[in-house]
Amino acid sequence: MAAVEGPPRRLDERVGRALADSRLPEAAAELLADLGNMTVAVPVLALVAAGTAWRARRAGAFRWWLPPLTAVLTMAAVPVLVIPLKLAVDRAAPPGMDGSGYYPSGHTATAAVAYGAATLLLLPLVTGTYARRELVIGCALLNAGVGLGLVRSGYHWPLDVLGSWCLGGILLQVMILTITRSSCRSSSRTPSC
Repeated sequence: MAAVEGPPRRLDERVGRALADSRLPEAAAELLADLGNMTVAVPVLALVAAGTAWRARRAGAFRWWLPPLTAVLTMAAVPVLVIPLKLAVDRAAPPGMDGSGYYPSGHTATAAVAYGAATLLLLPLVTGTYARRELVIGCALLNAGVGLGLVRSGYHWPLDVLGSWCLGGILLQVMILTITRSSCRSSSRTPSC
């Protein structure tokens, strides 16, 4: 949809221009966009991965290293997938930006995977349904803010952001499956796994 001229792309560009002209202050939009930068999001994931690994190892958990390692490898997959996709789609930049290769958004994919993986690592440590729900909502709002900031600042079109959220969701699902399937194999080998 983002690569081919047609109604979805025209709608995307209209929505993008409307958001870029919105009342959200530019400084706030820039701050939100910066939260998707690798120098911000990756250290957050690294800290959470190190902390959860240390806690699980200290507790004597079986395969304590698997969830943090899987999270880090999931994050490493982002540039491996995003860069070829940018080259293949070669989408033109929004007005005011130069060049092409804007789909999918690297900042959005980085934020989705880094903050999403950090949330997935923290969820088993958080007790109570309310607290767990708030953690997930916080992650979703943070990622929505990054996407809004990128579009409002004129760095990306909305479909660039949406495509990266889809990619991030797929990568996080693979992370979950890797961890849960490994846990099933190491447990009692019940057919329910």
